[in-house]
Amino acid sequence: MTPAPGAAVVVLGDVMTDVIARYAGRLAVGSDTAATVVLRPGGAAANTAAWLGHLGARCVFCGCVGDDALGRDAAAALHAVGVETRLEVAAGAVTGTCVVLVDGTGERTMLPDAGANALLGRPDVVVPGGHLHASGYTLLSPGSRAAGAAALAAAREAGMTTSVDPASAAPLAAMGADAFRALIAGVDLVFVTLDEAEVLCGTRDPDRVAGDLRAAHPEVVLKLGAAGARWHGPGGTVAAVPAAIPPGPVVDTPGAGDAFAAAFLAARADGEDPESALRAACALAAAVCAQPGARPGRAGSHESRR
Repeated sequence: MTPAPGAAVVVLGDVMTDVIARYAGRLAVGSDTAATVVLRPGGAAANTAAWLGHLGARCVFCGCVGDDALGRDAAAALHAVGVETRLEVAAGAVTGTCVVLVDGTGERTMLPDAGANALLGRPDVVVPGGHLHASGYTLLSPGSRAAGAAALAAAREAGMTTSVDPASAAPLAAMGADAFRALIAGVDLVFVTLDEAEVLCGTRDPDRVAGDLRAAHPEVVLKLGAAGARWHGPGGTVAAVPAAIPPGPVVDTPGAGDAFAAAFLAARADGEDPESALRAACALAAAVCAQPGARPGRAGSHESRR
């Protein structure tokens, strides 16, 4: 089930540095194109952990970084928002990095290098009485898949509750629904968008998706974008809320789903009911869309400019 009131939330998964290059006009392939470039802490799992810390939840982040400056910066960014880290450091490896090209219309082209994330070994995810939330990227990547599956098993054996966010429809489709669903068998809570649901369940119909996933998981949260969000729980119970309105013009949408998961889990750990947790999740996701960056406080205090 979702976190019990007062439970620590352990987040397992990817930690990245995003290299974001914004340029106007057309990209001059084979030549130079003027751009504004910033470095920001990223990674779906690390973003979720950062928001949990920012919201005041006790959060422990488990992942793998390289023995480099980017890895140290990633840890510092999480510590700055109150997150405890249990980071493996892969000698000779580089911390995961994603080059993000953003054109004048806001269209993004992403070039990720998993780096040390693919070398995740034996993460120490056990916190008695806690809740483990795993990023789907950890299970989708061949390099970290075994470690992710072992972590979920260890959490269940320790009596922890668990949740998974599939993370991205395209790599999910490449892996295959049956293989992914086998990996998350026994997970208490699954977050899913309709794009991911179409891969996992073969339909975008929310009722059919909920029924299919609820047959294997006690709780399901459907992220429905402009249509809001729904929670389906034991005994056919349902909570639904409308989408929140961003507090300003939409600036950035990546990271909204990470913030959504953080706010929902933090609210449940505070003892709030599913409907209240959904409202908090939708509100934070909308707020993230109206700021640059996917972390608290304009992408956090560790943004640097080149």
